[in-house]
Amino acid sequence: MLEHLTKETFKQKIFNFETNKEWKFEGDRPAIIDFYADWCMPCKMVAPILEELSEDYKGKVDIYKVNTEEERELSAVFGIQSIPSLLFIPKEGQPQMAMGALPKDTFIKAFKDVLKVEKEN
Repeated sequence: MLEHLTKETFKQKIFNFETNKEWKFEGDRPAIIDFYADWCMPCKMVAPILEELSEDYKGKVDIYKVNTEEERELSAVFGIQSIPSLLFIPKEGQPQMAMGALPKDTFIKAFKDVLKVEKEN
């Protein structure tokens, strides 16, 4: 099951934007955040893919969701203009944002290239 983040859990697990000006990842392993809304059809297409990936990469990548309707401040911090927006967060280095409903193979490539994580066969 994917974990939904609130502003408070986001600050604990991802990035405390209230105390840090520079990006400082708080997590233990690479992560991805799906910024979505319940009414968004492309978001609904991405949801089952993320569920599959959370199983495929269990213990390697943390997958979170942020409801842009409920967490407007988090959306503003990242300048979310369109949804779905997906934030790929490597253990080291800067996060990268991708827009739109991505197919599963694009996620797998991003996990490998951005997050430096590969699925075991």
